[in-house]
Amino acid sequence: MLLLEKKKWAYHPIDSASDEKHINFNLNSNRGVAYWTDGSDDERLFYTAGSYLRAINAKTGKIIESFGNKGKVDLRDGLGVDAKDLFVTATSASTVYKDLLLVGTRVSEGMDAAPGHIRAYNVKTGKQEWIFHTIPYPGEPGYETWEDKDAWKMTGGANNWMGLIVDQKTGIAFIPLGSASMDFYGGKRKGSNLYADCMLALDANTGKHIWHFQYIHHDTWDWDPSSAPVLLTVKQDGNEIAAVAQTTKTGFVFLFDRANGAPLFQVVEKSVDTATDLAGEKIWPTQPVPLKPAPFVRQTFTEKDINPYLSPEEYADIKTKLAGYHTGRMFMPESKAGTIVFPGYDGGAEWGGPAVDPVDATLFVNANEMAWIQKMLDVDNKPKNNETYLTAGRRLYIQNCSSCHGQDRKGGTTYPSIVNIGKKLNKDQFINFIGTGRRMMPAFSFLKPADKEAIASFILNIKADQKKTYHEELTEIEKFRQIPYTITGYNKFLTKSGLPALAPPWGTLTAINLNNGEVKWKTVLGNDSAFAGKPQTGTENYGGPAITAGGLLFIAATKDGKFRAFNKRTGKLLWETQLPNPGFATPAIYGMNGKQYVVIACGGGKLHTGSGDSYMAFALPN
Repeated sequence: MLLLEKKKWAYHPIDSASDEKHINFNLNSNRGVAYWTDGSDDERLFYTAGSYLRAINAKTGKIIESFGNKGKVDLRDGLGVDAKDLFVTATSASTVYKDLLLVGTRVSEGMDAAPGHIRAYNVKTGKQEWIFHTIPYPGEPGYETWEDKDAWKMTGGANNWMGLIVDQKTGIAFIPLGSASMDFYGGKRKGSNLYADCMLALDANTGKHIWHFQYIHHDTWDWDPSSAPVLLTVKQDGNEIAAVAQTTKTGFVFLFDRANGAPLFQVVEKSVDTATDLAGEKIWPTQPVPLKPAPFVRQTFTEKDINPYLSPEEYADIKTKLAGYHTGRMFMPESKAGTIVFPGYDGGAEWGGPAVDPVDATLFVNANEMAWIQKMLDVDNKPKNNETYLTAGRRLYIQNCSSCHGQDRKGGTTYPSIVNIGKKLNKDQFINFIGTGRRMMPAFSFLKPADKEAIASFILNIKADQKKTYHEELTEIEKFRQIPYTITGYNKFLTKSGLPALAPPWGTLTAINLNNGEVKWKTVLGNDSAFAGKPQTGTENYGGPAITAGGLLFIAATKDGKFRAFNKRTGKLLWETQLPNPGFATPAIYGMNGKQYVVIACGGGKLHTGSGDSYMAFALPN
């Protein structure tokens, strides 16, 4: 059933020409808003557009001028470093606690990253009330986990891009943190790198550290937590324990006592392979592995895991390629030959997050099972004598852009080709695009005008500019940002025709009893039309589940664009319908006029699917 409601108000966050240039490419990266009221007529919505945290009246959509600077706060300010030319925004909604707004950020994942410090702002004035340094300063706990003692000044990342949650009764904020920059080469951030890849528990009132747990030491796989944690109460040995659970890209579930961070199932430090052919890299020798629950996805890729539905020719080709890659177990170091990252960059669990049943402590998590190839490439950072814009542009492209768009500019399985970008953008538009970013692309505003012009001359093939002479003088921070390696791209392990090298299922849905750590049921989620007539394959999926007290689990998320309802107790599929575009989002369940509804945003766009802008709402039977 589709419900149509009248629009009450609309607000577009552009109030100046400079805002328009800054925002127009980045507006659609936001995944939610925060709501605050003190019980009076003062009701506020907070969200981020571009680099600005904004406050508007929830009833009227009007700017609240008393918040920050005429209704907005620049997230680049107050970080303790000069971040005016760095990419700082927020993809997830802030979290309200009393009269505070706790804010995480999205930053670049390259060497130009701003630090991901956690901050709290006054909801009425926009004043920054406290800050927690996720890359510790000298004298702060965790500083000793960085071999480079200037890491606090030079290194970025360790940010909360995936959202956080506050226990409103105890005032403890539970904050998952991402990896330190850059994601894949750690030669300039030796050490275990606290508080990157951590669950961080802070006093929401003051920002003071309570406890932390690090999921990955010295992350070189981009295996940071992918969603906000969930709060629940579990029963162990007859005792009720207030717990917090975190699902991960690696397929592990970590369960902690909220008060002190004690793992509620044993976690052991396991030795891992530390051999790497990358100069300067220093792999951490152990990684934490929970003994329960069992991983909810596969974690290794060997010859027996090759897709059996491939043609004989493609099967043989994948087998040959696999033999040349580093694979066979988790935590394989990065390499020039290529390392299979499995679970991949996009799961196990992804940013939709899990659902949890408060009645019986069952956690429901949907997951991706797709292998990716991490291949490291030597980078020539040194300018040549009398270097032209053409050679400088090619070099700067490899340093800054090729990890997403590929050495050949043809993109990959996640990022688009820019071979013909000149047909869409002229020189000025292209240079502006570099400085503002768009969707998953961060703003490269730190690049100097000559850098951007050189890149433009190379990409757009501007003959006149290519002959210009390029001069470069690096500051200390710019010298630090020069690294000897980059990845060849974000590439899934696929056949030449685009089929997964890995055997299905490629998408799953699992129910786990967190009282005892046992899996209650597991089912395949989604179906790939390329394998019609085969057993259900599952598909990659983005967006989480939602459950009802009456026993239903609703989930869209899948590439095949369907919306499904399962029996939450057994995993049996009860209902499905085709959406106008895939619902890469988490459903919302609500009641109105005595009826219960479930609504899903049908945005599509990911996984090469069609984009849309519709919401579909369905009525549940009485």
